[in-house]
Amino acid sequence: MVENARRIVAATIGVFVLWTAYFGQFDSLVQRSIMVALLLMLGFLSYPLRPGGRPRGWSIALDAILALIGVAAAVYVTFNANRIMTTLPMASPVELGLTAGLVIVLLELARRTVGLAFPILVIVGLAYVFLGHLIPGRLGHRGFDLYFVAETIYLSDIGVWGSLTGLAATLIASFVLFGAVLLHTGGGKTFMDIALLVSGRSIGGAAKMATIASASFGTVNGSAVANVATTGTLTIPLMKRLNYPPQFAAAVEAVASTGGQVTPPILGAAAFIMAEMIGVEYLRIAVAAVIPAAMFYIAILLTIHLVSLRTNVGLVPREEIPSAREALDPFRLMPVIGGLGGLIWMLSSGRSVAFSAAMGIVCMVVPFVIGDVWRRRDPTSTARTLFDALVEGGAGIVIIGVMLAGAQILVSLLNLTGIGVTLSSLVVAIGGQNIVLIGLIVAGACLILGMGIPTTAAYVLVASVMAPALIAVGIEPLVAHMFVFYYATISVITPPVCIAVFVAASIAGVHWWPVALNAVRLAAVTYVVPFMFLAYPGMLWSGDGMDIAEAALSGLMLVVATAMLTSGIRLRGSRPMAWLFFMPAALLALYPSQLALIASVLLVGVGIFLAKPFRTRTAPAV
Repeated sequence: MVENARRIVAATIGVFVLWTAYFGQFDSLVQRSIMVALLLMLGFLSYPLRPGGRPRGWSIALDAILALIGVAAAVYVTFNANRIMTTLPMASPVELGLTAGLVIVLLELARRTVGLAFPILVIVGLAYVFLGHLIPGRLGHRGFDLYFVAETIYLSDIGVWGSLTGLAATLIASFVLFGAVLLHTGGGKTFMDIALLVSGRSIGGAAKMATIASASFGTVNGSAVANVATTGTLTIPLMKRLNYPPQFAAAVEAVASTGGQVTPPILGAAAFIMAEMIGVEYLRIAVAAVIPAAMFYIAILLTIHLVSLRTNVGLVPREEIPSAREALDPFRLMPVIGGLGGLIWMLSSGRSVAFSAAMGIVCMVVPFVIGDVWRRRDPTSTARTLFDALVEGGAGIVIIGVMLAGAQILVSLLNLTGIGVTLSSLVVAIGGQNIVLIGLIVAGACLILGMGIPTTAAYVLVASVMAPALIAVGIEPLVAHMFVFYYATISVITPPVCIAVFVAASIAGVHWWPVALNAVRLAAVTYVVPFMFLAYPGMLWSGDGMDIAEAALSGLMLVVATAMLTSGIRLRGSRPMAWLFFMPAALLALYPSQLALIASVLLVGVGIFLAKPFRTRTAPAV
């Protein structure tokens, strides 16, 4: 009964998202409050208080009460949206209670879905709002009373009903649904088969396949952790079976899944949020991410190739690799082409992102249904597949929606107290005008603030607190936001709180610490790439063609040099000699000078020429 209710509510969310994307959205407060009400209902159905044990009467009753409180608070705003937006009302005792109830319900659901880290951050923010007048010095403030905070959080469009919740209820929800339909109508199998076909029989083919497949999934599903849990159950056992060390197999999956968050076009939903925060077009964000994403995956694939040569792992068995005809099965491929083609066509025509995603879904469903009719498949099977896609799409919005609603509360509190500006000014005071030093401080803060928090919410937090510090010293807003976004993203693989690594390690059946060390090694270049944003405007597709080419070549030299160092390569049998060539090459690639770039190219070229071949014996034929 509970499962049926869960599926019905999830499908209702999918229909609501598709309907409003295609026919037009309601007024902002109505759209957002309805979505939050639906998400709260689904959240408590999907994440009960006792998920592992048999539900008891008291736990079911508590879940029902919490859901009812949250839904009542959201629906109250739905019916009072016009009064809230036109009169800026003062909070009544009832509205004060609804505010407290909604915050408690959101934080409890966030705790159940992503753990304690994020709710604790919001609680600290609330404590700071009410107790800040007791803190001396620059970090203190005058303090705020309960009613004023309630009016800000609940009875306005800058609190829980602000732009981040709006994005969750419109753009992000549309793309989550798009991704679910894409995977159910053939995209999931197609992505995996093409990855196997392209890389399966090459050196390190299993790990390369995992990387390609995880990148394809990751940019669509919006969560590194969910991506590991989905694709990792297939890729990690395959790599282990081919004699990859389990800690290396888990690290490959964790890093590749994380990379999906920085890969265009969707960037794990961050592209939409970034566009909203800095006021640029979504396509500008997607284009800016192309070169860094290419560097990320070239580094991973090259490191995998070199490590696989050195360790002589087996190839993927031929019988497990699909033929080109199987991988490019038109009945599975046409919905993928139709969906992506419809999405790009609508975006290039200037239509809204949400409408474009809705049309992309239509362009997927039509060839999928035609294909099923052509093959004379049971119509109930076709309907069940589409219903399952709606259910998964609705369910996929829960975590992102709850996190962004909670993040919106935190952002409103930061803006209310001015702590973001204060912290940014402190960072600038410590770093002076030294952009590198300020960048190091900001990078460290982003890694810490992002630990234990899903990528999207982590980006919102660090963008609100740390990006202004970079902007204050003259860094372009797009560059500053991409800089903090990258560090917020890789926090999920950075010890000690590396949630993507935890999931991958549990699938591989090993302790998380060696997985984390391997993940940091694989993603080593990513910890440096954001500093190239500061040195090379062309890295984010700014400037003329020469600027972009110089940035791309510098990035390639950094990637190759770093992969050579982290893969254990030897020059003439000597590891110190490898460091002698490739470490200076990597450092020179970071320096924005044509002379330094030429020197880096020469060092990398000579180093590759002197490299001792890894392959001393033939890999086993399987």
